[in-house]
Amino acid sequence: MRRLELTGKVAAVTGAASGIGLECAKIMLEAGARVVLVDRNEEALQSICTELGPEAMPLVVDLVSPESVASMMPAILDKAGWLDIFHANAGAYIGGELVDGDPDAWDRMLTLNVNAVFRSVHAVLPHMIERRTGDIVVTSSIAGVVPVVWEPIYTASKHAVQAFVHTVRRQVAKHSIRVGAVLPGPVVTALISDWPKDKLESELAAGGLMEPVEVAEAVLFMLTRPRNVTVRDLVILPQANDL
Repeated sequence: MRRLELTGKVAAVTGAASGIGLECAKIMLEAGARVVLVDRNEEALQSICTELGPEAMPLVVDLVSPESVASMMPAILDKAGWLDIFHANAGAYIGGELVDGDPDAWDRMLTLNVNAVFRSVHAVLPHMIERRTGDIVVTSSIAGVVPVVWEPIYTASKHAVQAFVHTVRRQVAKHSIRVGAVLPGPVVTALISDWPKDKLESELAAGGLMEPVEVAEAVLFMLTRPRNVTVRDLVILPQANDL
């Protein structure tokens, strides 16, 4: 049955061409919102939005490019007129032993996981402050609150995200803007494609992984609380996860 909790709202979701971002965009559409799907993969965006219908609007943005991020908010306003919900979801993952890591790959991940979040939230805030309303949700990770030994650089990036969410939330509360993070445990997405095969197989067999739609349900819960309630952190874990 179609849910209508977000009727009349406009949302934008980054990293929306696959995984968690795509499922979040879908669930917001089902809830009645118009959704701008933001991603750098133009071909995938066009195909997805054609399938999802006219309320799904594609926007090609390369979040690691400051110039491209600067163009994002004007393009959202051009397509949709205003913005109620911004979901900073795009991210990357690198795990493994630190000694075997590639610092250049770390830099690319940190740019997307940290700097792109900061820049994109900075880009949408003036509009929300002017309207004195809005919701910002950031896809963080359980690694943002529990140091995960297998992923030191990724864990550090998500700790940075958590600090950002909590400080910005307190800064903009006076403007009636809510800021919160969803912190999933392991999810079946392309982000964990570099997990060792035996680790991935064992987690799947043990029920230690979630599906992206389960994260999307959590995000919808956050967005549909009464305006006087802020879900600042929503941790969701597979039942079999021991973190």
